Amino acid sequence: MIVTLIAGARPNFMKVAPIIRAIEEAQADGHDIHYRLVHTGQHYDKNMSDTFFDELQIPRPDINLGCGGGTQAEQTAAIMVAFERYLKEQPTDLVMVVGDVTSTMACSIVAKKMNTKVAHVEAGIRSWDLTMPEEINRMVTDSLADYLFTTSEVANRNLMRAGAIPASFEEEGPTMYEDRFAAPRVSQRIYHVGNVMIDTLVQNRKRFCQPALWKELHLTNHNYVVMTLHRPANVDEELHLRLLMEQIIRNVNDLPIIFPIHPRTAKLFYGLWGQEQSLEQRFPNLHIVEPLGYLEFNYLVERAKVVITDSGGITEETTYMGVPCITLRDNTERPETCSVGTNMLIGTDPRAISPALSKLFAGKWQKGSKPELWDGKTAGRIVKHLCKIFAC
Repeated sequence: MIVTLIAGARPNFMKVAPIIRAIEEAQADGHDIHYRLVHTGQHYDKNMSDTFFDELQIPRPDINLGCGGGTQAEQTAAIMVAFERYLKEQPTDLVMVVGDVTSTMACSIVAKKMNTKVAHVEAGIRSWDLTMPEEINRMVTDSLADYLFTTSEVANRNLMRAGAIPASFEEEGPTMYEDRFAAPRVSQRIYHVGNVMIDTLVQNRKRFCQPALWKELHLTNHNYVVMTLHRPANVDEELHLRLLMEQIIRNVNDLPIIFPIHPRTAKLFYGLWGQEQSLEQRFPNLHIVEPLGYLEFNYLVERAKVVITDSGGITEETTYMGVPCITLRDNTERPETCSVGTNMLIGTDPRAISPALSKLFAGKWQKGSKPELWDGKTAGRIVKHLCKIFAC
C-alpha cells in the first residue's frame, strides 16, 4: 500500500517524522507499505532549512506544492487545486493528514472527492471555539476521515458524540454503544493510539542541546522562566499585551524570563513602553531572543521553573516532562494536560497571573503524570493498524 503523508507547516513535519520511521520499520519487517511526503507549502518558515531536517532526522518532502500566502479561502483553494492535480498524477491508497492546519482540511476534502481513503492523526481534539480557524479545520477533517487516530479518551468521546464508532465496536458488540447512536453506523473508526508529538520528544530528548544563551545569562536548573506568546487574543491589542507582560515580570520573583519572540508578537511589542528607557533598563530580568530550534528550545523547557505560554503543543511537552505550565487561553483542545498533566489554564485576564505564580512559588503546583499511551510508541501503533486494515 502507498500512504501519502501531508504536511503544511513546521509542526506537521515533526508529527509525520515518527510515522515515517514506523513505516520504514514495518517495511524492514516485510510489510508492503510505502509512503510519499507532500509539503503543501502552506507556511514559509525560514527556520525550516536543511538544518531543521537534519537536526530532527526528518526526510525531505517528495514535492512542495508551493501554496503559501493569501487569505484563508485563497490558501484553501490553492492547496485543493494543487493537491488534486498531484493526486491525479500520483494515486494513492490512503491520504494521511495530521493536526489542524488549513492543509489538513483542504487535502482531506480533495481526497474524499476523489474516492481516496483518509486518515486523521490527532483526531477528535476540540476547543469548542469556532473563532479559531483550526477548530473548523478539525471538525471538517474528522467528519470526512475514514480512520481517526486519537491522543486521548476525551478525543474519543468527542468523536463518538459526533457519530464515529470505535474500532473495537464489532469485537465488543453493538450493545455497548447502541444507546449512544441514533444514526446508522458510519464508516469512521476511532483508534486510540497516543500522541505522535511525544514520539518526537522521546526520540530526541537525549539530543537536546544547550543554547549559547545558557552560559551568557548564567542560567541554572529550575531558576528561570520560559515564555511564548503568539495568539491574537494576547498579542494583537497593545494595552492587553502590556498588562500581561507587566504582570508576568512583576510576579516571577525576579527570575530571568527567556522570551523567544514570535514575529506576530514583535509587531507591537517593541513600542509598548515608548522610548524613555530601553527594555533592558526597564525590565532587567526579561531576555528577548530569536526563535530557537527544537533541540535548544526544549533543553530550556525541560529545566525551567515554569513555562508561560499560549501554545497547545508546548503544554503537551511540558506535561510529558513534568514541567509546570501556565496557559494564557480561555480554552484548550488538550484538556488532558490540565486534568492529568502539569498545565493550568488561567484565561487571558492579566489579573489571573499573580495567583497562579503565587501557587507555584508556594510549592503547591499539581505534580501531574503522563496521559495514557503518551509513551513514544504512537506511530508504531498507527502503522500496525494500517497494516491490519489494508492487509499489507
